[in-house]
Amino acid sequence: MFDVGASELLVIVIVAIIVIGPKDMPLALRTAGRWIGKMRRMSAHFRSGIDAMIREAELADMEQKWQEQNARIMAQHPQAEMTELEKTPPVPQDILPDAAKDEGAAPADAAAASKPEPELPLDGKQG
Repeated sequence: MFDVGASELLVIVIVAIIVIGPKDMPLALRTAGRWIGKMRRMSAHFRSGIDAMIREAELADMEQKWQEQNARIMAQHPQAEMTELEKTPPVPQDILPDAAKDEGAAPADAAAASKPEPELPLDGKQG
């Protein structure tokens, strides 16, 4: 958009030295740097807001597509076919891992969960 070449930059520097003077140049450059930094932060904030709105719009569009696809799938497969999953028997207890069957593990876990964690000082110093 703003294409500034080496020759244009040289002209700007010469004019700035003549108009501002070499004595006040560091202050002017600092001020210009601050303004440029503020403009960059504002543009980054604006760009992130636009990106967030685009992501939200895309998510809403995808959610609508998923709902349409889910409705189509549910229309193709009536609820009667889905009840087959509900008719499956529960998992027998004899094939569960030993840790799940062990009834002594629950009180030990409960004791470990009830034990308070040591508090650390807020200032980050240990003592």
